[in-house]
Amino acid sequence: MESFRFSIIITIICMIGAYFLKGIEATALVLILGFLEVSLSFDNAVVNASVLKRMPPVWQQRFLTWGMLVAVFGMRLVFPVAIVAFATDVSFYEVTQMALHDPMQYAHHLESSHTLIAAFGGTFLLLVAFSFLLDDDRDIYWLGKMEEKLQSLGKVDAVSTTITLAALLLTYHFVAAEHQHDVLMGGIWGIFLYGLVSSLDRFFQSDDEDAELLGDAAKKGGVMAFMYLELLDASFSFDGVIGAFAITRDIVVIMMGLGVGAMFVRSLTVFLVKKGTLDEYVFLEHGAHYAIGALALIMLVSTFQPIPEIFTGLIGATLIGLALWSSIIDKRKQKQA
Repeated sequence: MESFRFSIIITIICMIGAYFLKGIEATALVLILGFLEVSLSFDNAVVNASVLKRMPPVWQQRFLTWGMLVAVFGMRLVFPVAIVAFATDVSFYEVTQMALHDPMQYAHHLESSHTLIAAFGGTFLLLVAFSFLLDDDRDIYWLGKMEEKLQSLGKVDAVSTTITLAALLLTYHFVAAEHQHDVLMGGIWGIFLYGLVSSLDRFFQSDDEDAELLGDAAKKGGVMAFMYLELLDASFSFDGVIGAFAITRDIVVIMMGLGVGAMFVRSLTVFLVKKGTLDEYVFLEHGAHYAIGALALIMLVSTFQPIPEIFTGLIGATLIGLALWSSIIDKRKQKQA
């Protein structure tokens, strides 16, 4: 429970704040939104844990503190406002006022920005999935020979980027003409930012003398991993914000509810790292990356074909559940051997 102590405290504070500001209904909505955020982001927590376990302890702690501020105020409040401001050519201040005083119009503009952000999230998350599934250093396979053959594609230079670009161009072909520019812009930014952060992360973690000249390589590696996790969170968070408007139009309640959920996702990430869960349940990481790959494709398809959020959540939960079940069976076999 130690890993969740801070999350529980934040939840209690948000519930009390919601009650005094908006009443008992708002308190219930905060809990509902928090639960939905956690249930739809479990795969995010598993992938976060796979990155976090390689980070220095000080950056693991900063992920919970600094990262929490970025997650709640940055990704779930400022980021959507910035996207709407960019897409509508309206000032940031005016969009903020719109979110607070005219949430119906804000929600409409937010939904109209879906194509741009779905293309960004789709390409970024597809590359995240490929970074694990096509890693030719892996020697544990959840799906046996089929997964081993898929992994062998990783030996081809730039195959992840090539496949992702092909998926982006295919999406561009199917999307309506008025949204094609948004698809290209969002998709290219997703590919660029993934390439930038992952390249800098590898550079700062290397033993190269040039990297050492820039200062503490481990520290800089922690910075880049932190940035990577925040971009990953951004890719997950936007659809959650849009979905929250189907439950309530109150931006303060949405921020509280999604903030509570984001806090528990981060606590769950730290819990998985401290307990060594990914090492104990060996296929859990596989399931999470397959779930993220599926989510990435769903985000790209959603630019031209609406897909219910419940379908997205069920796919992720099913894949992770199957991976956990397979891990438990494998663990029993190892004990009997």
